[in-house]
Amino acid sequence: MNTELIKITDPEAQESKLTRAAHVLRAGGLVAFPTETVYGLGGNATDDSAAKKIYAAKGRPSDNPLIIHIADPADAANYAYVNGTYLALAKAFMPGPLTVVLPKKDCIPASVTGGLDTVAVRCPSHPVARKLIALCGFPIAAPSANRSGKPSPTTASHVHEDMDGRIGLILDGGECEIGLESTIVKIDADGGLTLLRPGAVTYDALCMISDKVRVADAVTRQLAENERPLSPGMKYRHYAPTAPLVLLSGKAERVLAFLQNEQATRRCAILCYTEDAEHLEKTDLFPIGGREDLPTQAKQLFDALRRADHTDAEIIYAPMPPKDGLGLALYNRMIRAAAHTVKEIL
Repeated sequence: MNTELIKITDPEAQESKLTRAAHVLRAGGLVAFPTETVYGLGGNATDDSAAKKIYAAKGRPSDNPLIIHIADPADAANYAYVNGTYLALAKAFMPGPLTVVLPKKDCIPASVTGGLDTVAVRCPSHPVARKLIALCGFPIAAPSANRSGKPSPTTASHVHEDMDGRIGLILDGGECEIGLESTIVKIDADGGLTLLRPGAVTYDALCMISDKVRVADAVTRQLAENERPLSPGMKYRHYAPTAPLVLLSGKAERVLAFLQNEQATRRCAILCYTEDAEHLEKTDLFPIGGREDLPTQAKQLFDALRRADHTDAEIIYAPMPPKDGLGLALYNRMIRAAAHTVKEIL
């Protein structure tokens, strides 16, 4: 299969190109497209066979649910049973980087939901994504457009690296604004929320909608083999480079000294804060932003992991992020990328 890449700079002026992509999806094919979070690998969310093609292209386990993307928050009622809490979340955060898990309607096949009776629904804010979904007239099921387990793609070149020859079409809408996948929440029976995957819509932001916001254990710990994932990104090793990634925890000066010694004694790649970059050798060094600049770290993380993986390093080091605000989303992605491997620097 030849993979074609189409640059989209103005979705309204280039509607004919997006219409062509919609035809591919309507015929049961797959299209990679940009969102504000990461690039998605899209198929018709009402088509059982399209969902199976997504799993095959990614090499993704079929019990790992997919997110369906809609053009307007109100469209969720066509595919899931909504309630007042969903409407409040939609009013506050949609279109945007929030996914809500709702009881599904029969039009969404079990292959999309990993066999669950719920479906994860999101309305992206990226103009290319919204225009494409509107032209399709059906929701688009789309996990991140990478090989399963690898760092998520935040540019079309990342998608091409993983999906060349596996899908027919990639829409290049430039670099993703946020760089981490959407926040996922489940609405509980008592009207509260359970945070299943942290993202740019933070725990504190969700607390403005509900006074009962719980954080699922799987956000910070590894699920057991017999536990079923309730949303994407919960169970399997995700976001990971090929070389082992180790997170470093400890006082900044001691972590820096450790890294200096490692550079002198072994082949390592390092993701570091901008403040530390001037004190380290530049070879295989990948600054991800200032120590306190969490939005830049989020935007740079997956690209830095991919670039580190293109080196001949035998190990990759990265700093341990905080666990509050946007830091919780960074922690969640990095602890999975590292397979929960943390080294305490004393």
